[in-house]
Amino acid sequence: MSAAGPVGFVGLGNMGRRMAANLAAAGFALVVRDSDAGAQQRFVAGHGGEPAGSPRSFAEAGVVVTMLPDSGAVREAILGWEGGIAAALKPGAVVLDLSSSDPVGTKALAQDLGPAGVRVIDAPVSGGITRAEAGTLSLMVGGQDEDAFTRVRGVLETVGERIFRTGPLGSGHAMKALNNFLGAAAYTTAAEALAVGREFGLDPGVMLDVFNASTGRSFNTEHVMKEDVITGRYGTGFALGLLAKDVAIAAGLADAVGVDAPACQLVRRRWAEALAGLGFAADHSEAHKRWWQADLRTSPPQGQDPG
Repeated sequence: MSAAGPVGFVGLGNMGRRMAANLAAAGFALVVRDSDAGAQQRFVAGHGGEPAGSPRSFAEAGVVVTMLPDSGAVREAILGWEGGIAAALKPGAVVLDLSSSDPVGTKALAQDLGPAGVRVIDAPVSGGITRAEAGTLSLMVGGQDEDAFTRVRGVLETVGERIFRTGPLGSGHAMKALNNFLGAAAYTTAAEALAVGREFGLDPGVMLDVFNASTGRSFNTEHVMKEDVITGRYGTGFALGLLAKDVAIAAGLADAVGVDAPACQLVRRRWAEALAGLGFAADHSEAHKRWWQADLRTSPPQGQDPG
């Protein structure tokens, strides 16, 4: 383990608590923080570690991991909460942001922490709850401070299986936003295809079997549509608001670099509509419910009630 001192872990939500549990199982001494005191207590009861009562709890941490909803929440934890965790850290400590943050915000955070000698590495993750629990996430790592990367490498290798060095600070967060834009676009087009086919008389289950044996195949057709939409389960565990936020980051990035990206802007608007209609906490696989009234569940065998 290359992290000097205990590892701080901030954010014990659906993904974070599983990742922190893997760190605890691997032998890392943890200091954990969540805005939900109950989540913090449950984690400590189940996995050990020290609950953070204040930023001073992180004083000996060489690495502080953040797994939070957005850049604002990361900034609040590091600089805002009772004076901020950063104020308690020693020079050389690293904030390892695994959240899906805005790359502009990531650079601003690093600039603000620089005078205190606290470094930032961005390493957002992909793979969802199942791979978070298994410790097989993919990580997109931004930052070219090799000493900082060495310090966090043990943490990264524990929570993830594939580590991609994407370039300078913020590039990991840019990569994650673009990846999630592609995922959101694939969901959008797959849902449209199912809705059109359903209205024509095709069964969504049969359609997905064809897509998944053909060129229309994607993660969304193989998993999200197959396991959560046509079954009516809607249980991926990934909030609609988080995906809408990531698509908005990607669209903003396109604007910032001057790339004409009409498809990205259209997908952003579509997911903003879903967010406005269904709310932040809705499962992202439910997004189509805001777009049409079409029932995308597969038809049951003849004579069976769809329930």
